[in-house]
Amino acid sequence: MRVGFTLVDVFTDVPFAGNQLCVVPEPPEDLDGETMQVLAREIGFSETTYVTAVRERGYDVRIFTPVSELRFAGHPTLGTAFTLARLGVVPSSVVQTSAAGDIPVEVELEVGAATMRQLPPKFGEAFDDRDAIASAAGLEPSDLGAGPIVPVSTGISHLMVPVAGEDALRRASRHDRACADVCERAGVESLYLFVIRGRGEVIARMFDRSAEIGEDPATGSAAGPLGAYLSEHHGAGMPGNMTIAQGEMVGRPSFIDVDVTSDDTGWVTFVGGGVRIVGGGWFGR
Repeated sequence: MRVGFTLVDVFTDVPFAGNQLCVVPEPPEDLDGETMQVLAREIGFSETTYVTAVRERGYDVRIFTPVSELRFAGHPTLGTAFTLARLGVVPSSVVQTSAAGDIPVEVELEVGAATMRQLPPKFGEAFDDRDAIASAAGLEPSDLGAGPIVPVSTGISHLMVPVAGEDALRRASRHDRACADVCERAGVESLYLFVIRGRGEVIARMFDRSAEIGEDPATGSAAGPLGAYLSEHHGAGMPGNMTIAQGEMVGRPSFIDVDVTSDDTGWVTFVGGGVRIVGGGWFGR
């Protein structure tokens, strides 16, 4: 069996930065979920995607980390749509269908970028154990910011954790067992630590519940929720536009553009950024 793949960097304007993605645009029909998981583990990126069906203006996708399948993820959505548009398989305006639902994506091939409209944000109950959160992030409780610590989801839930300053954010370090415990208790995929630099400017770090992933360099599925969170609490000049800088501490500088508006259903979040195709190859002989 031969399985072709494309390597993509997302949330960057230059190769070998941003968040890495492996896209399998045309998997063999007999490629089962177990083998998809094995290949994702072999690649070792935070996510690998498999396009399981293509329609006139849409496609179905399955998304895998090295350890499990996800209902939705941010940079895989943008990178997969961009790859398919670049191959001429789908138009520049396309709808991705994953286990979480339908996500409209706009691809700009000429500038190397893509933007998605995420699912409506859902806010969970505040998580008040600040001592546990500080311990999970290798910080003191006094290093945490004054805002509420709340799970927010636009397809996958992340815990929004305000931090008191950039120095504390840089000092933060993921403690495996404590981080996994907090994520389990809060019902989230990650801790999303952030500091507001100014109007429209935020710096963030993502500590995943899984030690296999650790710290993610760019998290589109958390960026939209953070935009909704800040809009709810009037931080960083939101609602409106902002840029999240992420990934510096893991050597993969990334920039995520977030635009938040509202309609009669609540906050509407758009997340986008640069996309670069950096390589490709084959599994099998």
